[in-house]
Amino acid sequence: MARSVNKVILVGNLGKDPEVRHLESGAAVANFPIATSESYKDRNSGELITNTDWHNIVLWRGLAEIAEKYLKKGDKVYIEGKIRNRSYQDQEGITKYITEIVGDNLVMMGKPETGAAGNHEGNSASGANPKVNEFTGESDDDDLPF
Repeated sequence: MARSVNKVILVGNLGKDPEVRHLESGAAVANFPIATSESYKDRNSGELITNTDWHNIVLWRGLAEIAEKYLKKGDKVYIEGKIRNRSYQDQEGITKYITEIVGDNLVMMGKPETGAAGNHEGNSASGANPKVNEFTGESDDDDLPF
């Protein structure tokens, strides 16, 4: 049995287009924020209150290339991955801390625009299957009927 679990599932909308860079090794890495929101009714006023949280997403290799090619600001995505906390020093030497979600599964749930060419609702990163391999961008699903 596992001693610990680090698993995150988020469904939200991209806050901006993915920023993709390629490392010297050739590996691609994509970074983008997604927003998740929850709404509730205020007890006193009855007013509908919406809280939005922002999450920094990191995708590697094949998933990064898929994000670069298909994702745009406003798109709804399902991200599965793990939380990673890290620190770095900015240009003034001040230590900054950041919390990121390192995604290992991506499902494209829809585009903000409509129309036959622009609507990919329900499509996964591989185009048809919901699971995509983190390293290759290929589907982990097979054609077995069970």
